[in-house]
Amino acid sequence: MSGGVDSSAAAAILQEQGYDVIGITLKLWPQDCVSRAEDKCCGPQAVMDARSVASKLGIPFYLIDEAEDFQQQVIEYFASEYRAGRTPNPCVMCNEKLKFGTLISRAQKLGANKIATGHYARIEPSDDKSRFLLKRGRDLHKDQTYFLFSLKQEQLSHTVMPLGDLQKSESRDIARDSNLRTAEKEESMEICFVPDKDYKAFLTKSNMVAEHKGDIVNQAGDVLGHHDGIEFYTIGQRKGLGISAPKPLYVLKLEPETNRVVVGEAEDLVQESFYIDRCNWIPFEAPPKEIKALAKIRYNHEGTTASVFPEANGRAKVVLDDPQKAVTPGQACVFYQDDLVLGGGWITREHLDA
Repeated sequence: MSGGVDSSAAAAILQEQGYDVIGITLKLWPQDCVSRAEDKCCGPQAVMDARSVASKLGIPFYLIDEAEDFQQQVIEYFASEYRAGRTPNPCVMCNEKLKFGTLISRAQKLGANKIATGHYARIEPSDDKSRFLLKRGRDLHKDQTYFLFSLKQEQLSHTVMPLGDLQKSESRDIARDSNLRTAEKEESMEICFVPDKDYKAFLTKSNMVAEHKGDIVNQAGDVLGHHDGIEFYTIGQRKGLGISAPKPLYVLKLEPETNRVVVGEAEDLVQESFYIDRCNWIPFEAPPKEIKALAKIRYNHEGTTASVFPEANGRAKVVLDDPQKAVTPGQACVFYQDDLVLGGGWITREHLDA
């Protein structure tokens, strides 16, 4: 229970369905929570709201300290990816490692055999009952399966998602009907541990990244300007480069080995193929040699059809039918066939070095 309307509605639905429900809130971020935005999942207001909902529903409530695991599994990953010239997606990692990782074992110790969340996604058995499938939520505007692609069969088998068949408006109606204080609460769309969307300030103030000057160069290697650290840039970035040119320039590559930011024109951002690694497949253990699917290269990407060629060691090559701009190393590429999530992997820097 994050203290938001979705997890509150999920708890109310399960109670109405006859489940024996307990509420758990994860205390994830130990530093300066009181001074941070009140709507953050680590904030005191969020904990108060979750506790209030549990009290209103008459269910036990537990606040579990996961700050150490959050630091190791999410925060340090977040910083290390930027240092490696990649743009991380901490929400996917938090889901895999904490919300559907350590939380399951914690819940089991409290006597629960399933966990439930307020995600807009569906978990269903395959036709032959041999696997658990992940499908888009019915509310496609709220669908969150992109952030869940890395869940394993064991995690899916212990999870229920009560909001998967609902529209967001219906979830709010359920919270209103149950007189829950979170019914009108606004959503927070920011990364929960980065104040004001300023990840540069977060990385430097937390001493996870130190400024280190380097060159901004074009593809021929000519120096056009200087930067304070590759960690403070991302692929496709145009603003904040501090250089002038006849045509707009965009970040094409981040090179940790040379400490360079490589820039070019808009057409240079277009990518037809790339590699992903650490693939996770959901409907099957061993993927076919070629998969035709809709590929989403970032959460707010509408997707484009692609051919996927799985390789050894959890790798795959992705060939897009319609080349896309700003294919960003470190982001997840997730594959769909209609509502079914096939799985996905993490975009590597390999295609940028070709």
